[in-house]
Amino acid sequence: MKAEEIIIAPVVTEKSNDNMQEGKYTFEVNKKATKVEIANAVEKLFEVKVLKVNTMTVRGKNKRVGRYEGKTPDWKKAIVTIDTNPEAKTYLAKGGKATKMNKKYKDSIDEFMGA
Repeated sequence: MKAEEIIIAPVVTEKSNDNMQEGKYTFEVNKKATKVEIANAVEKLFEVKVLKVNTMTVRGKNKRVGRYEGKTPDWKKAIVTIDTNPEAKTYLAKGGKATKMNKKYKDSIDEFMGA
């Protein structure tokens, strides 16, 4: 699955706007996507470092128009926690040499609200 197929749309509510200050962003995602696929898609699309992904399936509601009853579809929601203070990580490579990870990450998702 492509990253564009996994992330469908941002979920914009009061609670999701409050969580943005903590580095938590809420997305509507494909129902078949796993947490690992969601994390990789967000890292690829927004160039941020994902720390944690929480997912939940939102059940559809029963709706009525006149005498006709129906149901809105179920959908999957993902709350993605990003690293708001990305710093260079060092690790030991072969031979015991200290190597730095030189990938640059952003500390926020600018495209989330259309900024």
